[in-house]
Amino acid sequence: MRKRIEPGPGQESVWDYPRPPKIDPTDKLVRVEFNGVRIAETRRAIRVLETSHPPAYYIPREDVKTEFLTQTSRRTFCEFKGQATYWTIKVGDQTSENAGWSYESPASRYAAIEGYLTFYPSRVDACYVDDERVQPQEGDFYGGWITSDIVGPFKGGPGTWGW
Repeated sequence: MRKRIEPGPGQESVWDYPRPPKIDPTDKLVRVEFNGVRIAETRRAIRVLETSHPPAYYIPREDVKTEFLTQTSRRTFCEFKGQATYWTIKVGDQTSENAGWSYESPASRYAAIEGYLTFYPSRVDACYVDDERVQPQEGDFYGGWITSDIVGPFKGGPGTWGW
């Protein structure tokens, strides 16, 4: 493992995030864009904070343009949150398979994110937190949103799976 980066003023270290993950509501402006359409926009997102991972920002379904989403057959299981359901985005002639996910019936500890959606920053054109463009977490497995106010190192890239 690479050495933990010490956070500067106004920053958080993902190594200070808990396990099991923590639910953290935020009033920051969260946006997701794909093929010229703002797929989601909210000030009611919930960050899920888990040791070694950048946060995933979960967006209330009513703040997502669900007419561009189709549920897929893909399912995964999180030992903490339960079964994830995946969504494909299609806008015009552009499609992004399994670009987002939700927990339709999460474990009771994570009931706050029930039905909320989050998106892989690498599978959409852009994600923003306030006006900062998010950097995707390497490896796509966790779908974390990297912003300047968090530091790593981040799990997900080659050689990090054993951390």
